[in-house]
Amino acid sequence: MAHPLQWLSLALYALSFACYARLLFAPNDWLGRAATLLLAAAIVVHYYALLERSRLTHTIPYDDLYGSMSLFAWLLGVTYLALELLHRQRGVGAVITALLLAWMTGLELFAPAPTATAPPASGALFAFHVTLNTWAYAAFGLSFVLSLVYLAQDRLLRSRHLSAAFWRFPPLDLLDRMARGGVWVGLAALCCGVTIGFIWEHRLSGGFAWSDPKVVITLGILAVYILYLTLSRRSGWRGSRAALVCALNFLVVLFSYTVVNLYMTRFHRFF
Repeated sequence: MAHPLQWLSLALYALSFACYARLLFAPNDWLGRAATLLLAAAIVVHYYALLERSRLTHTIPYDDLYGSMSLFAWLLGVTYLALELLHRQRGVGAVITALLLAWMTGLELFAPAPTATAPPASGALFAFHVTLNTWAYAAFGLSFVLSLVYLAQDRLLRSRHLSAAFWRFPPLDLLDRMARGGVWVGLAALCCGVTIGFIWEHRLSGGFAWSDPKVVITLGILAVYILYLTLSRRSGWRGSRAALVCALNFLVVLFSYTVVNLYMTRFHRFF
């Protein structure tokens, strides 16, 4: 059974979504502040729910698939909230909180009972390595969602079949900047995570597992997102083409997070 803190965070995500969704049809400054505060409260409660699950299992919060996916959702919320405060734009809040609500609802409905297990690897350095990599995946996931919103908005503009709610979404240039901001956060987190991972691995084994599928796919993720940032600066690739590249890049991230983690690596499998 899920811990009460997990249900409370889910309720706060739901209330935040309701406020963000209402903003699309009835703009209101106080409602906007309430939506942001509710999201921040949900993130704080979610954090303590992760800590409580760690206490019950006597291990890191991402030691199983549920914990890893919950941490992913929490970091996605943190990254979006930072971008919202930076750009002062709540237009995509309904989309992000809807995703978080659906994600966390699915986790709570199908979450296994926590059991105490001994992690295959431990230590603060290892934990920081995995947390940074998960943060990178969450930031890339946010850029994926923003790119899809960009593509949908661009398509609606071309069709000229617009609704009142459409005008509440951020303009295309801002969506593009927010998506690129998410990619920059993801690249910074992934580079730091990879560096720490290599340091931790060298301390553990005295070498580097360059041929491990997880290492190979991680370097591939770095390459495709650097390519996206390069193409997004070129006049022929700006706009919908760059957004499509960013969206497709996330398929590589999903492949790494699921297939590679579960079936193709032993050294890097942490759940």
